[in-house]
Amino acid sequence: MSLGKSSKMASAADELWAVVPAAGSGSRLPSAYPKQYLLLKDRSILQRAIDTLLEIDNMKGVVVVLSENDTHWPQLAASSHPQVLTTVGGNTRAESVVAGLSVVCEQSQNDNAMVLVHDAARALTAVSDISRLVERVMHAPEQGGLLATKVQDTLKRENPKTACVKPAVEIKSTVCRDGLWNAQTPQMFRARLLHDALVENADAIASGAITDEACAMEKAGYAPALVEALHPNFKITHTRDLDMALALVELSERCA
Repeated sequence: MSLGKSSKMASAADELWAVVPAAGSGSRLPSAYPKQYLLLKDRSILQRAIDTLLEIDNMKGVVVVLSENDTHWPQLAASSHPQVLTTVGGNTRAESVVAGLSVVCEQSQNDNAMVLVHDAARALTAVSDISRLVERVMHAPEQGGLLATKVQDTLKRENPKTACVKPAVEIKSTVCRDGLWNAQTPQMFRARLLHDALVENADAIASGAITDEACAMEKAGYAPALVEALHPNFKITHTRDLDMALALVELSERCA
C-alpha cells in the first residue's frame, strides 16, 4: 500500500486524539498490580498521564488500551470521563497501539485525524511540551514527530562476548553521541498512516527491528520531527524511577 505524502498544513478541522497503551504488566517494577496503577501521591501513574492529555487544546478523545482481564481500571476517575474510551489490547505494545488506532479511525469523523501515542508510564510529561509538539507537527502533519531529548552521557557499547557474565560486562567501544536523541512519547502522526505503517511492518516489529511508532513511520518513508522535551519526561520502569517521580511531584506541589 502506498502511503502518499503531502506538504499541506493540517487544518483546524483535523481532529486530535490520543492513544494510551496500558495493557502491560510492568514486570520490571515489583508490585502486586500493574505499575500504571501505582499511586503518585493522590493519583495513579495512568490517571496522571490521561489527565495531562485531556489538558491539551482541542483534544477530541483519549483511547486507553487495556488488558482483557483488567480489574483496576473501573477504580480510576478517568473510567467515567466522557472523553475517555477503552478497548482491549494485544500481546505486544504494537498490537495494543493498533487496537487503539482502530478505535480512533472508527470514531473520528475526519480522515486526517491526528493521534498522540503516549506511554501510560510517563506520568510527568508537561502539557507545555506536548503543546509544542502538536504545534510543530501541525506544520508537516504527514511527517509527524515525537518528544525526545538529546543524548548527553558518553555512550559505551558492550562486548557481547561478556554480556552474559554479569556483572563483568566489558566495553567494546565508545559510541559517538553527536546527533543522537533519546526517543520519548507522545509520538504524533496521522492516525490512519500510523495504523497502516504498523500493520504493514508487523514482521519487523515482531523481530525487534522496529521498537516505536516513529521507527515504523521511518520504514514507511517518512521523516518525523524531533521536538525537545524541556521538562522531566522519563518512563517509570524501575523502583528508582518511581521514587524520583514521587520526589518531583512533591517538589512541584511545594513550589505551586
